[in-house]
Amino acid sequence: MTEPRTTGDAATGTAVTGTGPAPEQERPAPLPPAHWEADIIAADGGTVHLRPICPEDAEGLTGLMDRSSDQTRYYRFFGPMKRLSEKDLHRFTHVDHVDRVAFVLLLGDALVGVGRYDRYPGTTEAEVAFLIEDAHQGRGLGSVLLEHLAAAARERGITTFVAEVLAQNSRMVRVFLDAGYQPRRSYEDGVVHLTFPIAPTETSLAVAYEREQRSESRSIARLLTPRSVAVVGASNDEAKIGNLVLRNLLDYRFDGPVYPVNPNARHVRGVPAYASIEAIPGDVDLAVVAVPADEVAGVVEACRRKRVRGLVVISGGFGETGPEGRAAERALVAAARASGMRVVGPNCLGIVNTDPAIRLDASLAPQVPGRGRVGFFAQSGALGVALLERARSRNIGLSSFISAGNRADVSGNDLLQYWATDPGTEVVLLHLESFGNPRKFARLARSVGRTKPVVAVKSGRHGGLTPGLAGTSVSVPEQSVAALFASAGVIRVETVAQLFEVGMLLAHQPLPPGDRVAVVGNSTALGVLVADAVLDQGLALAHEAPVDIGTAGSPEAFRAALQEAVDDDGVDAVVAVFLPPLVRTSPEAYGRALREVSLGSDKPVLGTFLSAEGLLPELTVPDADGMPARGSVPSYATPERAVIALARVAEYARWRRRPVGTVPDLPEVDVDRARSVVRGALAESPGGRPLTDDEVLALLAAYGVPLLGTRTATTADEAAAAADAIGYPVVLKSTAPWLRHRTDLGGVRLDLGDAAAVRAAFDAIPAGDPVIVQEMAAPGVATVVEIVDDPSFGALVSFGLGGVATELLGDRAYRTLPLTDLDAAELVRAPRAWPLLDGWRGAEPVDVAALEDLLLRVARLADDLPEVLGLTLSPVIAGPANPWHGGRSLVVAGGTVRVGPPTARVEPGPRRMRD
Repeated sequence: MTEPRTTGDAATGTAVTGTGPAPEQERPAPLPPAHWEADIIAADGGTVHLRPICPEDAEGLTGLMDRSSDQTRYYRFFGPMKRLSEKDLHRFTHVDHVDRVAFVLLLGDALVGVGRYDRYPGTTEAEVAFLIEDAHQGRGLGSVLLEHLAAAARERGITTFVAEVLAQNSRMVRVFLDAGYQPRRSYEDGVVHLTFPIAPTETSLAVAYEREQRSESRSIARLLTPRSVAVVGASNDEAKIGNLVLRNLLDYRFDGPVYPVNPNARHVRGVPAYASIEAIPGDVDLAVVAVPADEVAGVVEACRRKRVRGLVVISGGFGETGPEGRAAERALVAAARASGMRVVGPNCLGIVNTDPAIRLDASLAPQVPGRGRVGFFAQSGALGVALLERARSRNIGLSSFISAGNRADVSGNDLLQYWATDPGTEVVLLHLESFGNPRKFARLARSVGRTKPVVAVKSGRHGGLTPGLAGTSVSVPEQSVAALFASAGVIRVETVAQLFEVGMLLAHQPLPPGDRVAVVGNSTALGVLVADAVLDQGLALAHEAPVDIGTAGSPEAFRAALQEAVDDDGVDAVVAVFLPPLVRTSPEAYGRALREVSLGSDKPVLGTFLSAEGLLPELTVPDADGMPARGSVPSYATPERAVIALARVAEYARWRRRPVGTVPDLPEVDVDRARSVVRGALAESPGGRPLTDDEVLALLAAYGVPLLGTRTATTADEAAAAADAIGYPVVLKSTAPWLRHRTDLGGVRLDLGDAAAVRAAFDAIPAGDPVIVQEMAAPGVATVVEIVDDPSFGALVSFGLGGVATELLGDRAYRTLPLTDLDAAELVRAPRAWPLLDGWRGAEPVDVAALEDLLLRVARLADDLPEVLGLTLSPVIAGPANPWHGGRSLVVAGGTVRVGPPTARVEPGPRRMRD
């Protein structure tokens, strides 16, 4: 008996049937790959668990059929099939995980969906099918199944999916059309026949990312916008955290019912208590858990039965305590996700939503800031209290706040997805101790940063991961963090104080259109300090000297000077410095002048007012809630801190004004030839190895890298013959690792003009290893280009000038892949030694365009060949743009390449939650 050919509907759970591929003789099935199992987020923000089907799913599949409507079964089987026969049930649940693959979706103990593909024998085509329970249709589950099935099929050598859909099932047809693939359609006897390649495309990835953003954003919205909250572990003992959480919820006037859960109390803080969460008569959207660690698992199970939508686990005693705690933490998250719940924590401070329609303070913070436009994420629970107090003391309003604690589930990436489309959030502040998925963070931050600034302080630059984050984080080197932030437009600050100082400016003032700064104040000495700070931070002074109204200057004079600066087309930002005047004029009058000028300005106005810090009442434009609105003037304790904040914002504004750039098509690139070099090396050494000099030359030549004429010689006569073929003058280089590039140790012999000099140099080079004979490069500036592979993040392109001094100072610049034309231009100019390339001390500038082209070729090589784990081109000799040395202004004199199994640079695969 053949299995019906089937196709499902992600929106309606329906499917069609026909005659499918012929079955093969059953054989023992291999185990499916472990990475095929995943937690996923549905379109409504809830979670489900996806895994390969197994024979034990027969009962679950029968239950799915029983719960499905007649229409769903009709679409799935082309007829009124009520139940599957034992033979069909056996075939559905017994697959080989190669030619026949099936995934099931589980919510708790219930099997709520299934998707499968069956390969047509002897082909690279397979038929795809789905069945989604009626109650879970419309949650985007079919789309996620399609992504995971396509990824599994590609691993098994399948290139094309085939599906057949009843013509009246237009919603199913739309699912395939909207997946980003390019299906071919035909019609016959009321059936739509769809055929489409399953290789990822820019369109299919864009569709997946868009769906990922919507689902992850909604999953956070479920946490931040509950209609009801239960506090499990609520207590009348004011020394316990359950008491504090309940008090904060009540005092903040949460707009919904609050249910204390305590089996030993009838009332907690005057509110009727319940013995368990299941005893609560109404629905519970959010459960805040504040019980001992060994009781949390039971609470999660009770929440599953109650169908709670999300958890905030304040309880400690998990990943931060060691391996046993990390195991309990993983079990907690797995149980919650399988039951449709996301988890904040454990060991966290809690969450806050200041929206007047919600008013949620499910945290341990004694006080929280008022309503504002800043979204704030912090990993540390203990530090979160201090951070919230710092924001409140400066009168900085927040839209929402989450402390992730051990970050076992909800992370900063999830909050970026939420804030990306949250209309109440205009600025994002992040306190990060680690990264769970650095590559995803870079993608999200780059996308969010184009419309909303992202400010981050990253701790742990000089140390490892804290114990509580070791199980959910990866260690990222500082150079990778810097490149990640620079490429993504993240405003990086060094301290928590700077985090709020920059955020305060972004939330209340416009972005500067340029770098020209005017200084206005009533103190010459302070004005000079500001001017020095402006220049120190790489900004420009709009005027030769600060504008000084004098210590006796009136409020009117202050206003006039400020207004003149704001109206000046040569000014992009204004820094105002005001100290109490010697005359008895109220400071409030000067504050009003500063505030009113700012309110009518499209340029940022900030400064030091009375040496006070924050958003002062006299500088504040209140909104309907009395909180500072746009136009309010931030004040900084010192002028230098004001200028540092302005410099960070100006740098971000430049990044945002900069076009996105393009990854250009490059001539003279032979990817197939390069792949053959890499594959040949890995065939010999599957674990990886350095390429030989000949392999390096072949690989680089395949990407059009301009190489000096090079040959290898093992005797003096061979060296002389090679030099004759290349043409004099030549260079001899030892191939011994400890002598490469070491002129000081005699490993390099330069400017050899004839065969006799070559033979003498060969005999003089120590070690007796083979030598490289290379044409002599014309004079120029030595530079170094590298590919650095970070196993947790991906590849970085590095550029710097050659030489011991530069290496000791670490004067290297890094950018992430892919590299655009604008990225390459920035990368060449980023090192501090850039003036040496730009005509320093009267020298002729080098051909910068040739350097940029080389960077783009190397980046393309790294993108095309993730097996290239390390590459160094040194020295790269850059000369003037005018042709010399055979018409070349840039040549590569040496290079090393290491290949191995690819790491984080491969495509991330279908949507899944972080393991």
